[in-house]
Amino acid sequence: MAQGDMAFFSRPSSAAVKISAPPPDEPSSPKPSSKKDSTQRQCRNILIFGSCKYQDKGCIYYHPAPDAPPSVITSTKSSSSRQAVNAPVFVPKAIPVSTTTSTLQSSPSAESEHNDQQQEEEHNIYPEAPDDGGQTYSNNPYADSMLDYGGADPFYSTQFTFARQPLDYHLYTHPRPDSLQHKYFISDSIREELQKRSETIHSGPIPGLSLPEELQGYHSLVPLEPVAGERRKFGNWYSTVYRAVNSTDGVTYALRRIENFRLMQQTAFAGIETWSRIRHPNIISVREAFTTRAFNDNSLVVVYDYHPNSQTLYEAHIKPKGPQFQNGRLQAQPVRIPERTLWSYVIQIANAIKTVHDAGQAVRIIDATKILVTGKNRVRISSCGIVDVLTYEAHADVAFLQQEDLAMFGKLVFALCCSNLAAMNNLPKAVETLARHYSADLKSVALFLISKPGPHKNIGQLFDMIGSRLLTEMDEMQNAVDRLEGELMTELENARLVRLLCKFGFINERPEFAREPRWSETGDRYIVTLFRDYVFHQVDEHGNPVVNLTHVLTCLNKVCHLYFYPLFADDDEFLQLDAGSDERIMLVARDEQSCLVVSYKEIKSCIDSAFSELTRGT
Repeated sequence: MAQGDMAFFSRPSSAAVKISAPPPDEPSSPKPSSKKDSTQRQCRNILIFGSCKYQDKGCIYYHPAPDAPPSVITSTKSSSSRQAVNAPVFVPKAIPVSTTTSTLQSSPSAESEHNDQQQEEEHNIYPEAPDDGGQTYSNNPYADSMLDYGGADPFYSTQFTFARQPLDYHLYTHPRPDSLQHKYFISDSIREELQKRSETIHSGPIPGLSLPEELQGYHSLVPLEPVAGERRKFGNWYSTVYRAVNSTDGVTYALRRIENFRLMQQTAFAGIETWSRIRHPNIISVREAFTTRAFNDNSLVVVYDYHPNSQTLYEAHIKPKGPQFQNGRLQAQPVRIPERTLWSYVIQIANAIKTVHDAGQAVRIIDATKILVTGKNRVRISSCGIVDVLTYEAHADVAFLQQEDLAMFGKLVFALCCSNLAAMNNLPKAVETLARHYSADLKSVALFLISKPGPHKNIGQLFDMIGSRLLTEMDEMQNAVDRLEGELMTELENARLVRLLCKFGFINERPEFAREPRWSETGDRYIVTLFRDYVFHQVDEHGNPVVNLTHVLTCLNKVCHLYFYPLFADDDEFLQLDAGSDERIMLVARDEQSCLVVSYKEIKSCIDSAFSELTRGT
């Protein structure tokens, strides 16, 4: 093959080591072919198209008379095999049925000559086809016609008998340990939970609810509570919670609407402004409040942060569950909350109450139906600030309201321990149930909260009683953070892999760039194509596809391998560079006649060079 033709497939300045397999009939000391031989070789345009429009314009190949038989085909077979070692298989867009069928079905020797003709066509210095009856041809095996699976494509048509042998790369790899397969993905349980939350956020409303299309900058209202049948009440008013999207920031919020409430004084919203400045992990943040007539009445709407798929403490622990068989009978069984979970709830709610009391406010609503479970043992107080607006004219003392917060907190503890909202209606039985199933420390905390109010009774004394439990809760919180960080570490490199795959998509099999139809199959891009085949198109010893995700992830990570270099000598700061690994691999051409030994670092250089060329073209 001429030196210029080899440069068509190889990278001119690459440090890759090329290994070529010589044909079996090549002599031990080959002699360079003379230029005179080229004049005795028949022009391939005559064989393929029947004529050569460069015949009278300086074409150096032999052009027989129109009535002369093409007897020079067999004389150039050996020479063409040596020159077409690295040539991909030529697949024209359209092949005449009669000629192709007769050639492929004539004999094995004719089929071999036909393949050699296809390979040599790729090296023709005059690839442009003459105008022949409107038929179009292409020397690009990845042309757009390959995307059309109709009968007009000869590669997929059933009327042609051309068959490719299974690819045999001899690059079989052993599967990696199973732990590597889970290195790049978070656990199924966390993924499922996050997907459920995302699905809930993007779910649409039920048709026929006659909800307003827009509400003070919020749209796409979806009710989160039943709007028919037995209605829920917030004090003396009916209340409904909606999910809506803010038109300004596109974030989903929860809107609690108080029906048929007429605001008498605008200063009642002063408490909402105070609540909007309180930020605590166990309090659902208040955003804003406004009145509206969009529901055909006077309604008060308070906007909160939205936590999808959350449950109230009542729904999670107190609401009767399905009946179970016990002693031969189907009975409803209350499920006792584990004490460790109860202590976690107590500490979180107490921490939220302390934050509110330190801000000079009172929660005023600590109820099992208003505290949400937003995660595993994670609770948040909701509906804050509404009572301040509804009872603005009462002007109650804040210290008295804070004492009521402690009493409501104690009632909540008894309700959770007894799995009954009305447990305080029979206090002796509630205390007996608590003492029978839980520890004395929890009993002491519950009795302290429901004790008589006094000037020295505050939420700080509660923390003095549960000091040792705080350390356990802190340990659990830190362990939870460690688990989540470990899950995030599994997704750390995924963004880098996606960027690398996107570069592959931009480079590989690009139909045309810079007026070069074969841009993606030449130069550095040819190495990228071979590496793509090495990663995704491997086969086993039987010719079956190897679908090994571990192999794909391993190869891609070696291409975008991270190196850390110190910025200066004796400096603790490091510069993070995205460089390939120095490990070498063997890339085999599709015709299995040549191979390249390259490193991942050189492959990455080829990818960056090709992608930079594309970006400059934009």
